Amino acid sequence: MRRTTALATTVAAAATAWTLSAGPAPAYPPTPPSASTAATQLASLTVKTEGSSDGYSRDKFPHWIIQSGTCDTREQVLKRDGSGVTVDSSCQPTAGRWYSVYDSTWVNDSSDVDIDHIVPLSEAWKSGASAWTQAKRQEFANNLTISQLIAVTASSNRSKGDKDPSEWKPPNTSVHCIYAREWIWVKYTYKLSLQSAEKTALTQMLGTC
Repeated sequence: MRRTTALATTVAAAATAWTLSAGPAPAYPPTPPSASTAATQLASLTVKTEGSSDGYSRDKFPHWIIQSGTCDTREQVLKRDGSGVTVDSSCQPTAGRWYSVYDSTWVNDSSDVDIDHIVPLSEAWKSGASAWTQAKRQEFANNLTISQLIAVTASSNRSKGDKDPSEWKPPNTSVHCIYAREWIWVKYTYKLSLQSAEKTALTQMLGTC
């Protein structure tokens, strides 16, 4: 299923949220629910031992799909999350700057920017996505309507890998609140399970809100 980009009003609200928590320049994933709502959502999720990674492949989560015109999902996020971004006829950035909220770092070259899945594809697979259809996994991997995708430094994204919040948190501690809210929103939206240690870490992060 293809997803359209977030409405301008949603982007503006998201900018405000990240400005409050992330410093000089915001990224613009849709604003997650409040901490109190996130706590309620977290309490509703199934806690169980993580499933197997057997059979997992990124190819089972097709991305990046075309979202609008010539722009695929990655390019849409680069345009959404950057400052002063210009693109060519193929939607490739020709200029712009990106502020990575994970590690409080400016990036001036789009090739040094990764688009992070807040809930990694491998994590989703082990939390229930292994039973989904390919179409649903494609939707998950390209979903711009919830806070599942964000432009960050390649180094921070690769440091995170497929780790959950019990194993990795953004080095920029000021975004722990919103990162937890985003993670919970994604898992709640897709009814994914979580581990006990993961729930504990998310509860602690919500405590910083």
